[in-house]
Amino acid sequence: MNKQLYNKKGKNDLIKDLDNENFDRITISFYKYTNINDPYSLRDDIYKKLYSLNVLGRIYVAFEGINAQISIPDYNKNEIIKYINSIEGLNGVIIKKAIVDGESFYKLKIKIKKEIVAYNINNNEYDMNLVGKHMEPEDFNKYIDSKDSIVVDVRNYYEAEVGKFKNAIIPNIERSQELLPEIKRLLKENKNKKILLYCTGGIRCEKASSYLIKCNFKDVNQLKGGIINYANVIKKKKMKSKFIGKNFVFDNRLGENITDDIISKCHICESKNNTHRNCMNDLCHILFIQCNKCFD
Repeated sequence: MNKQLYNKKGKNDLIKDLDNENFDRITISFYKYTNINDPYSLRDDIYKKLYSLNVLGRIYVAFEGINAQISIPDYNKNEIIKYINSIEGLNGVIIKKAIVDGESFYKLKIKIKKEIVAYNINNNEYDMNLVGKHMEPEDFNKYIDSKDSIVVDVRNYYEAEVGKFKNAIIPNIERSQELLPEIKRLLKENKNKKILLYCTGGIRCEKASSYLIKCNFKDVNQLKGGIINYANVIKKKKMKSKFIGKNFVFDNRLGENITDDIISKCHICESKNNTHRNCMNDLCHILFIQCNKCFD
């Protein structure tokens, strides 16, 4: 087995390797809150196996679980999924396929983290054995229009800027550490209403829902599999999407179009646009929306 535990190639060489591939890739994601006794050993085991299977992507491992977004060769997807399910605690984990594929990653990075989502809240503020009800996309679509429901976007504001569910509450924050207290503040007068949480793939809603339950919210629900699963289900069942615009993703694609709606504007000229750019100034690297004309 290959003993390499880190990819030491430079970015240009990695991109060249990707361009020279003669097979298709698919992007998948999964997460699981599960007790991991030795995340350091597990991290190394996962790296060696996935590296040998030509997997690219980003995986976070912590004592509390695993969060992964990976690009896998289509020709060995069955072996990769079988391996994922063989990892202790991950058997039967929901694996979500990207809505729109593309060159999502160019290297494999697996990191040890304190949390698989960096909320930075105290352990006594949540209980992962008690989380919100996982609501199927069909039911989410039904309840989203109810006057007794409140829809909450559990993402950063720049993600919601390009795509969101209609009438959703959008917390005006840009760091995960600010998110849960702000959601609690925004909902403080609605503890008895049906709360509908959503995020990209479901992981951020998991601990957010537990946090709200600890704060005595009575009816907390989360969109099963997040926006990714929602988009795949409505496409398969030919349902009308109540999510409008683009689903922001944290990889090289920076987004997947769910509908043709463009709900955002170029931050420079204010023309309709939904293309995020990463500022190339090394002191900045802020994500902002910029049309092709202003980019040129």
